[in-house]
Amino acid sequence: MTTATYTIDEFVHDMEALLRDQPDQGKLFDTGTSYLDKLIRNPDAVPAEFRVPAAGANHGTYLLHQGSSGLSITTVVWGPGDHVGPHDHHTWGMIGVVENTLTETRFRRVDDQSKEGFARLEQDRKSEFKPGEITLLIPDVDEIHQMDNFTGRPTVEIHVYGQDLRGLGRCRYNLETGAISPFMTRKYDNC
Repeated sequence: MTTATYTIDEFVHDMEALLRDQPDQGKLFDTGTSYLDKLIRNPDAVPAEFRVPAAGANHGTYLLHQGSSGLSITTVVWGPGDHVGPHDHHTWGMIGVVENTLTETRFRRVDDQSKEGFARLEQDRKSEFKPGEITLLIPDVDEIHQMDNFTGRPTVEIHVYGQDLRGLGRCRYNLETGAISPFMTRKYDNC
């Protein structure tokens, strides 16, 4: 007997159809996470070359789909000991773990946002995500996070965003000084 598996192409089709209906945030996340849940339970849906760090690096980010609706789907590989400090996204996001585990630390702004280039952050929560688990990014509400791979193996995730991160202005946050540094993703490792 053959087991049916959910593929990247099926996920793209389902997500694009969902976005065409212009769902509210609740429906977007409820329905979108049900699709992402099916996808991350099939590690073979991600080609093997996109489940390893990029050549000569401890990290890899690979574009799997970029749609006209803005939908962007990537595979992110966090090598052993990989770390990225607090940053935001300025778009909605869903992140599902395919292989290994990753620790996510969420922060909230506690300053009045009146001082340009400055933010005071407070740790909100810290979670370890395992295969089959999903975390959500809600712009301006709950999207500032730090990611760490404290294990000795690569962690593979699928990231789904409402916009392509290439060229999207985003911010990094320095926990010690409060400085905000603008940045943007310029390219992916496969394009």
